[in-house]
Amino acid sequence: MKITVVEHPAAAMHLARLRSTDTGRDEFRQHLDALATVLVVEALADVAAIPTRVETPLGTADGMRIEPMPTLVPVLRAGLGMLDAALRLVPEAPVGFLGTQRIESSETLSVDHRHYLETLPADVGDRPAIVLDPMLATGGTLIDACITLSDAGARPLTVVCALAAPEGVAALQAAGAGRFEAHVVTAAIDSHLDERAYIVPGLGDAGDRLYGTS
Repeated sequence: MKITVVEHPAAAMHLARLRSTDTGRDEFRQHLDALATVLVVEALADVAAIPTRVETPLGTADGMRIEPMPTLVPVLRAGLGMLDAALRLVPEAPVGFLGTQRIESSETLSVDHRHYLETLPADVGDRPAIVLDPMLATGGTLIDACITLSDAGARPLTVVCALAAPEGVAALQAAGAGRFEAHVVTAAIDSHLDERAYIVPGLGDAGDRLYGTS
């Protein structure tokens, strides 16, 4: 599995503001949007493109066109905070939605995931897919997303996340062996998961900080 940690000053700046407890909801949304822009630019570096020619006001110029256009797939709910940034870069891209609920057990301290929504374009199998989710923690949510998309025929798969934990990266790699191949693009791989399976030092719960609900 390919892993790209984007070491760009702009990415580091926006990630620092996302981590800070001083960052309010509106500012959190702005910085996640900005960080997503940097990360999706990197994610698009390997997409297929074909030469094209366009007419300018003063002549003809050579250019490139992304073909096939990747499907953008935000994982609900926090992935929605990255969708607008991706659409500004590839406004023609089709969009699918996957919903997976994190379920914590107070007795066993384990974390499970319940798949509750799958809305994908009819032609998802004819194009690559870029999965948007701010956090790669245990990997359960993104494993579910990658399996769903791979089974639908989408490939290659790129996972774009603000933060990742080593445990989640390892789980995604293990789950994908022989089933799917994913390229992970992230701004940082943090230290570890705590006893509640939250990323440390992390940034808290991205969905709660985006929308103020649990």
